[in-house]
Amino acid sequence: MPIPEDVTGEEIDKDVRQELQSLPKTLAEDVAKNLVMVARLIDEDPEGAYGYSRVALRLASRVAAVREAAGFAAYASQKYGEALAEFRAARRMTGNVDLWPVMADCERGLGRPEKALDMAGAPEVHKLDKAGQVEMRLVAAGARRDMGQLDAAIVTLQSPELASGSVQPWTARLRYAYADALLAVGRESEAREWFAKAVEADRDGSTDASDRLAELDGVEFTDALDESGENGENDNANNENGDAKDENGVTGASGDADAAGED
Repeated sequence: MPIPEDVTGEEIDKDVRQELQSLPKTLAEDVAKNLVMVARLIDEDPEGAYGYSRVALRLASRVAAVREAAGFAAYASQKYGEALAEFRAARRMTGNVDLWPVMADCERGLGRPEKALDMAGAPEVHKLDKAGQVEMRLVAAGARRDMGQLDAAIVTLQSPELASGSVQPWTARLRYAYADALLAVGRESEAREWFAKAVEADRDGSTDASDRLAELDGVEFTDALDESGENGENDNANNENGDAKDENGVTGASGDADAAGED
């Protein structure tokens, strides 16, 4: 796959660059450039990122950072069986537990929420940092919802991190998931309160909490430039074909996506 001229490979994280030092210099540079493209495209063009990840994997499958990048590219492309296999390989190489929550979410994507819940109760969770433990809580709540246990999902999300007034990188997503879980059981006024709190914490637009809040408030957005309504109809068609967001408000996570594959 073509690499843009502005990509040098030096853009990658220094820890990854250090891992690549085990490779011949020219090969390491090629792998680095492909990893840069994975990082560049994974949010906007998951399939493109996946293609570059496969090139990197073909060149350096014994490098843990490459296996991890391939896992995230497959995950973003909803290839959950493949993602899980790559994450497991990376974990075997490093012994690191950081991938545990996303591995559990792959189990959800494969239609195995019970397995995800088993992982949420495993000893590995205690080895995660605070961000990892919050992520695991989000995955566990999602698994409860997958199984139709809506009240249990609400309880799962009730935690010191949810009650905290300080804003952390995970705060918006945690509040969003709680609001969505409340709405799912008809507790609309409480849901509105938590969507509003999610908006306050969502400084980088990682969720669509503001849209959900406006929807609850009955606010409708129209195209002021098109009085005929034709653009509105086109927008509706685009929305129907667009990416769905999961209950955590994140595009491309497991959510309701159909997953296929074996691990």
